[in-house]
This record gives sequence, C-alpha cells and structure tokens, in this order.
Amino acid sequence: MTPDDITAVLTRLFPEKLDAQPPETWQVKEDSSRLLVIVSEDQSWLRALVSIVPAAEAQPFLSQLLEANFDETQDVRYALYQNVLWGVFQHALPSLTPEDFEGAIARLVTLKERAIDDSFSRLAETQIRQIVRTAKQQGQTLESTLQTLERFYQEGVMGEMEQSAEQREVVMQAWRYQLKRLWDE
Repeated sequence: MTPDDITAVLTRLFPEKLDAQPPETWQVKEDSSRLLVIVSEDQSWLRALVSIVPAAEAQPFLSQLLEANFDETQDVRYALYQNVLWGVFQHALPSLTPEDFEGAIARLVTLKERAIDDSFSRLAETQIRQIVRTAKQQGQTLESTLQTLERFYQEGVMGEMEQSAEQREVVMQAWRYQLKRLWDE
C-alpha cells in the first residue's frame, strides 16, 4: 500500500473531513474525536488511531476492554496513551491492501461509536449475576430481590440523588428485565 492509496481510501470514506499531509500523516477531524493515520519514516509500518474517551472514563472497564481485545476486536485494539483510550490498528505497510485498510478503519469507527458501552454492559451483567447468586444463597426470591433494589433506590443507596421518579422507573425496569432474564441461569 502506498501513501497515495491511503489518501484515496480516506478521501473516499471521509471526503470533507480529511486533512492529509502525505507521505507520513493523515487526520480526519470529527466533532468529538479524530482519526489519525501515521506511516513510519521508513514507510514500513502504518498505524491508525481513533480517540474514544478520556482514560478516566475507561478506568472502571479496563478488564472488559482487555477481554474485548482478546475476543472481539479482530485486528484493532484498545490502548491507553496520554490519558486517552484509543482504538489502534497497526500493520506492515507493504503487505496491507486497500480493502484490509478500509476494513480496519471501519472497525476503528465502530470502536469509537460503541465507546465503552459494550464494556459497561459486560460489567453490569457480571454484577447482576453476582446479585442473583448472592440473593439465591440467602434464600431470596426474585420478587424479594426486586423489592430490596426498589427500596435501595427509594432510600438513595443506589442511583443518583437528582433522578426524577420517571428516570428511576426506567432504571428499575432495566433492573427487573435483567434480573428476570438471568434469574434462572
């Protein structure tokens, strides 16, 4: 793959957002992030990066992000650098095809769009499973577990103090759904 090929792919994907400075750097500026493509000085390696969220937001989910690197992200990876969670793709430039490069860019964009939502969902499911396991060990029923959670929300032990009654009900519906879904597993 050549710098001209990189420019062609990025121009096709991001026609009005590309800031190209070949043969070493390309940048796509979005409202809340940027995609960078960097080629090594000897043009042997390409690295594409997209900023996802500040590292502080990702910190509670590092375990889930590392598991995603192992199981789900294919040839792109999550990485932390300069207090930012990034999506990263690295490849030897001579063997990279425009089709593979375009696919990697699509996967990086997907990582950006999903941000840490998938990691939050996995963490939440793990915690809900722990609640179910503990409740069952204590001999509680699904109904009594739901009542306990509702009481915690009403007393302010769980949830945010500024939540309206409608917001609290939405959260409780999500809890009910998840507990019912996981209770019999």
